[in-house]
Amino acid sequence: MTRPHEEADGPDGSHRRPEGLSDATVEALGSLSKALETTERARGHLFSFHQLTGTADLELDRATSLLREAGHHEWARRVETEVLGRNVIPGHWTFQIVEAYDRTYYQAFKDLEREAVDRLAAGRDHLYEAEMKESRRTHGHPDHTYAPDSPDTRRPTAPFDRRG
Repeated sequence: MTRPHEEADGPDGSHRRPEGLSDATVEALGSLSKALETTERARGHLFSFHQLTGTADLELDRATSLLREAGHHEWARRVETEVLGRNVIPGHWTFQIVEAYDRTYYQAFKDLEREAVDRLAAGRDHLYEAEMKESRRTHGHPDHTYAPDSPDTRRPTAPFDRRG
């Protein structure tokens, strides 16, 4: 099903499906990769949670000082003993949650996705996306070339160049 122009103006070898790889497998691997990408985003939010919680905990040092300066020693003591340095869930600070997530879920998912791509698609990543790009782009248009080094790719500054 390869069109003549795809060889010269299409995906490079690492983004072409291996011989005999079915549409169903390409779609399934695309879905698996999308799920992993979503997990990457979730992991990023987990790091945000970790950093924001740590920043808040450090800000409590300032809050306790200000409470003392304002004459509220008992409130400063309560912040220090009841909240500052407290576990966010029983026995865990946020770094421990991140570590447990990485060991328990993230690494296993990442390893499985990599093994599936290696075994089912000869290690070729993003086949679903590469084929989608190929089906959606306008061949011969300088803003629809396959790769940055494809012939006729418009330079990033070309729309703004004042040259004739």
